[in-house]
Amino acid sequence: MKLGYLTDLTEEECKTAAEIGYDCLEVAGAWDLARLGDAGYRKAEARKANKMLDEHGLTISAVAVYWSLPKPIEERADAYKLYIRFCQELGVDCITALAQCDPAKGLDENLDDWESVFVQVAPAAEEAGVRIDFENWPGLQGSFPPIGTINFAFSPMAWEKMFDRIDSPVLGIEFDPSHLVWQGIDWAAQLVRWVDRIHHAHAKDTEIFEDRLRAGGFFSGGWWRYRLPGYGRVDWREFTSLLKENGYEGAVCVEHEDPVFSGERRVEGLRKAHDFLRPLV
Repeated sequence: MKLGYLTDLTEEECKTAAEIGYDCLEVAGAWDLARLGDAGYRKAEARKANKMLDEHGLTISAVAVYWSLPKPIEERADAYKLYIRFCQELGVDCITALAQCDPAKGLDENLDDWESVFVQVAPAAEEAGVRIDFENWPGLQGSFPPIGTINFAFSPMAWEKMFDRIDSPVLGIEFDPSHLVWQGIDWAAQLVRWVDRIHHAHAKDTEIFEDRLRAGGFFSGGWWRYRLPGYGRVDWREFTSLLKENGYEGAVCVEHEDPVFSGERRVEGLRKAHDFLRPLV
């Protein structure tokens, strides 16, 4: 397995990743969707990116399009197809994304919208050999109590419904155990159950404040926070062991949202995450 982290693609980030000892980057927000229809732009950007990565001994594990996709449903299939073509230029075989949804609609209505997009996208991805993995971020909007979600693919129930609708081998889950921890879901059992659908994984932990949870209850907020691996509830030795035991060969990428190691301490946090995970991957 390769070890990386989620970031923009810049010379500075490549230098940082290489200096620390990471193998790869999950790249977000680096390219202009409005220009990806231009074959010349795609080729030039792919050459530039790969040159920069090669100079630092890095690769791209996935192109992350979480916030790069258009909101109108009728525009999404074409956008995904452009990213698929660009991944071919880059030599990258994975796109990570959000399932997206309208918080005013129920799950089945949002699944109808999702299906209308991916009934078109899945065949194009299969032909290109590019997998598309949906991160299991709950995407709750507003403060607690939440008023809705902008990403419905955050639970095993949703995954079942998604892959019942479109059973394509290129559609899967970007597995992040941190989101399952605070929902009270057995992340290890779900990892084993869905491992054939996991093509990319996030390394992020969750710290639980039991006293706050007992005092205010689940919907009170403030009783959990995301942390770097090793500072929360996930057993990372078990996590990596289960991936290996079940044949996982993708990347494990740190998603750094730890408030303790933010700001001026961000690189320190990336270093700590690397040093903690490297012996395990």
